[in-house]
Amino acid sequence: QVQLAESGGGLVQPGGSLRLSCATSISILDIGTMGWYREAPGKQREWVATVAGNGVTSYPDSVKGRFAVSRDSAKNTLFLQMSGLTPEDTAIYYCNAWAWGFSYWGQGTQVTVSS
Repeated sequence: QVQLAESGGGLVQPGGSLRLSCATSISILDIGTMGWYREAPGKQREWVATVAGNGVTSYPDSVKGRFAVSRDSAKNTLFLQMSGLTPEDTAIYYCNAWAWGFSYWGQGTQVTVSS
C-alpha cells in the first residue's frame, strides 16, 4: 500500500508559477514510474507529466516547456514545477505512482489560474 499526499495548489494569476508536491508513505526508491494528472471541470482526467524510476521524464505537448517533474529520493517526494500558467491549466492535480504492479492515486490538489 502506498499513500500519496499532494500539496502546493492554490490560486495564481495567468503567467504565474506554482510548485506541487506529492509526499509518499514509502521510500520513493521502491516506487517505479510516477506522474501527475489533472482533471478540469467537465473533462476527463488527462496526463500531465511522468518520471520513470531512472529519472527519464515525458510530457504532453500541452505542457512541454512549461512544466517540469522531478523526484527527490531524500525527501520521498515528487514535484511538479509549473510556469507560464494559463486559465486552461485550472484543474485538480493528482499524483500517481506504480508499485508492485499496482497504481496508486493521491486525493488531489486544486490549481486555479485566474486574474
